[in-house]
Amino acid sequence: MNRDWTATARTLSEALPYMQRYSGAVVVVKFGGNAMGDDEAMAEFARDIVLMKQVGIHPVVCHGGGPMINEMLDKLGIESRFVRGKRVTTKETVEVVEMVLSGLVNKRIVQAINDAGGRAVGISGKDDDLIVCEADDPELGFVGRPVEMNVQIIRDLYNAGLIPVIAPVATGMADNETFNVNGDTAAGEIAGALRADRLLLLTDVAGVKDSNGEVLTQIHPDQVREMIEDGTIAGGMIPKTETALKALRDGVRAVVILDGRVPNASLLELFTEHGAGSLIRASKPRVRPRGLRQGESEL
Repeated sequence: MNRDWTATARTLSEALPYMQRYSGAVVVVKFGGNAMGDDEAMAEFARDIVLMKQVGIHPVVCHGGGPMINEMLDKLGIESRFVRGKRVTTKETVEVVEMVLSGLVNKRIVQAINDAGGRAVGISGKDDDLIVCEADDPELGFVGRPVEMNVQIIRDLYNAGLIPVIAPVATGMADNETFNVNGDTAAGEIAGALRADRLLLLTDVAGVKDSNGEVLTQIHPDQVREMIEDGTIAGGMIPKTETALKALRDGVRAVVILDGRVPNASLLELFTEHGAGSLIRASKPRVRPRGLRQGESEL
């Protein structure tokens, strides 16, 4: 037992430089995937978010909820239809999407964070016109593409000691329409508007893989574009990496695509030397100051 306590103390001591490095930083976390449907995984995620806040980070949570939306549509007898892998969102469907994301899913995450000792507040992209959209593709119906971001409400919340939890439902440019926004897209736009230090995209894969199937721990945007062109990055990883590239262009310091199924994945990324998943950053590493993953640079 004493050995366990000693190991815990050593781990905390080794994490100190990283805690100092991120104190006061804004970290946007996209939460989704299978972990959302598992009570134990949800509670673990919530503890990680509360710990971030406790050590001085400003975590901002943006979530998805596709499986829960599908389940509710099935219960209501509403057919789900997809075009090029994207959900066709009718007027009827978008009402269900808003109900599930802003209600069921959002409040479940808020409650988990509060149960872990945090102070979370659930909002959606419609609150204070946080996310204003126009139709992404007429064929998809009420699927939105963000064209205006108003993130002061997020700053007000985290500066007041609260943890914002954001459902990706947005306001339309005209006629008070409601739009469904892809969770990764919403998280990327929020991170860019906040000029966040980190955007963590939690998913159900280990990270971006090379042609041999090995996870790449650090990638430059030029490499990402080359891998998309040659087909190494394919399928659902394309929109995630494209979200990462746009977030970097908008001022996010670095984006990490990591496996949310791994226990304490976010803490491993932020508070250990080697991190977790695939880190994408615009600047190429030169030197490694204290508190950064091996090979990462402040520049």
